[in-house]
Amino acid sequence: MPSYPFRTTREDFRIPLPDGTRLAARLWRPVSDEPVPALLEYSVGRLTDRTAAEDARRHPWYAGHGYGAVRVDTRGHGNSDGLPGEPGGDQELDDGAAVLDWLARRPWCSGRVGLLGVGAAGTTALLLAARAPDTVGAVVTVCPEGGHRLGGALLAADLHTRLTALVADAALPPDPRHVGDAWRTDWLARLESLDPPVDAWLAAGETTVPVPAPTFAVAGWGDPSCSFVLRLLATSPTARALLGPWPHGLPEDTLPETLRWWDHWLRDLDTGALTEPALRSWIGTRWTGEETWPSPDVREIHYGLDGPLRTAGTASDDRHVRVRSPQHTGLNAGAYVPLGRPADQPPDQREEDGRSVCFDSQPLPEPVELLGIPTVRLRLREGGPPAQITARLCAVGPDGTSTLLTRGVLVATGPDADVELAACAGTLPAGHRLRLALSSVYWPWVWPTPDGAGYALDPSRSTLTLPTRHLAADVGAAPVAFEAPALPEPLDVHRTEPLTARPEHVTVHDIGRREWRAELSPATDGSRTHPDGLVRDEHTVTAYRVLTGAPLSAQARTDHTVRLERPDIGWDVTVQTRTQLRCDAGHFLSVVQLRALEAGSVVFAREWQHRVPRWIPQGDSK
Repeated sequence: MPSYPFRTTREDFRIPLPDGTRLAARLWRPVSDEPVPALLEYSVGRLTDRTAAEDARRHPWYAGHGYGAVRVDTRGHGNSDGLPGEPGGDQELDDGAAVLDWLARRPWCSGRVGLLGVGAAGTTALLLAARAPDTVGAVVTVCPEGGHRLGGALLAADLHTRLTALVADAALPPDPRHVGDAWRTDWLARLESLDPPVDAWLAAGETTVPVPAPTFAVAGWGDPSCSFVLRLLATSPTARALLGPWPHGLPEDTLPETLRWWDHWLRDLDTGALTEPALRSWIGTRWTGEETWPSPDVREIHYGLDGPLRTAGTASDDRHVRVRSPQHTGLNAGAYVPLGRPADQPPDQREEDGRSVCFDSQPLPEPVELLGIPTVRLRLREGGPPAQITARLCAVGPDGTSTLLTRGVLVATGPDADVELAACAGTLPAGHRLRLALSSVYWPWVWPTPDGAGYALDPSRSTLTLPTRHLAADVGAAPVAFEAPALPEPLDVHRTEPLTARPEHVTVHDIGRREWRAELSPATDGSRTHPDGLVRDEHTVTAYRVLTGAPLSAQARTDHTVRLERPDIGWDVTVQTRTQLRCDAGHFLSVVQLRALEAGSVVFAREWQHRVPRWIPQGDSK
């Protein structure tokens, strides 16, 4: 254990809620005669197994620097009492507010509380801060998750995988080592209460997340949360952000920056947290700092699609360019949520460009630095059906290599279509060309439109707008640097790789059937034995299929199995979940299946079927 300002202790206990439910909690606390602030991480991830390794790194470090760091499992998850509810719903937030109030009144707590959350828990942290503004002094949100639609199009990538994992998390039992013989009764009650939120997820529009407390946001470029982070900076004067070359999750090198944030807001220490640039970001070769956001060093450059950018696709007798893509356009998109594996990154985009209509610039005479949210304004042919537009921005090298910079999707219902691309940062070298690639399909990121008709656009009335950073913006600026923390030794978790490990990402083209299939396996596959003897074995496969010329053939499926064992007491439970999604012309159709086994025997099995309209009525978006 490295040397920290405080010695630390760890204890497990249960937090009582007003209705008598008790939530499982783990506290790392400094040995001190003075009360200290509390930091709460409130999550559906089981603190005794799934998040144990990460918790054992960062929370003792926070405790060693003077904080009571608390991990709490939400109601009906892990070893907490009660029945699982809707993630981010009123019950979860009411419970969280009660936890905050309970922590603030502990004798060891100074009454000041901060919130930490990663992924979905990062969104929950912001919602919870809005629910309890008088208790929460500051928030650190990491890669907060948004809604289930992208520009109005329903996500195919990640949505059913997240739904499958959500059902599995809620279906796993409490651990008898922590709750005793009541585990089985509680488990069966959880299983009987389950109701996957398919209707709500498929019907929901874009989500709006408040920023009520001083918020420090951390994300990696390429994570879907980046655009939200930039909007947060633009609307909150007390917000700060780090956007770096990281996968989804909380980078350990950023922990000292989060500590400076906590120290400023919860301990009134002069850490200089608010004197840092509003945005510190990695732009491909170096770190940069923007004192305010929007930054005066970033200006918009406009490229007309019939001038600076041109395509060879314009017919001589029609000013409109037709965009109609094969249904497998998008198979080289990479991971929607990058987790740091090689297959997460989108490969050379030339195959995708060949399935799209491309507008190219001349070779750049000097480097161009991008920082912000690009947009594309398209003028579509009047009177057409709703169009699903995918816009990709690529850098094309002198050798023809096409590197994806960013992309965006929009379901356009009128002739004027404003497509917002994901926030990005990077440097385009001189001699490279800009490429705007437009397609009418982006599978399996978003579901295809029913007719596959595509759309037609008028290049003379269409524009690409890029946020370009002044090349001399860093002259005289202080360098941006980070100091790596000295963290505790990793938890002694023994990992056993599968004997026949699946490839991360495989694509198969069945030429005879004109079918394309993609199969993905996550890095979490394998068996992990924890220091207390618990064995967690996990396997997941996500598959997509589509026929080249048949948009209604698109299908997605995830199979997820989690097995928990305590060999010393003969405890052996397995949860198997499967989610399948497909669509017809007017509806999304889902089947969610769950089986729970004890010592190999089925104790519970259920199937849920949902039929949800494809289109959101005007004004019903949430």
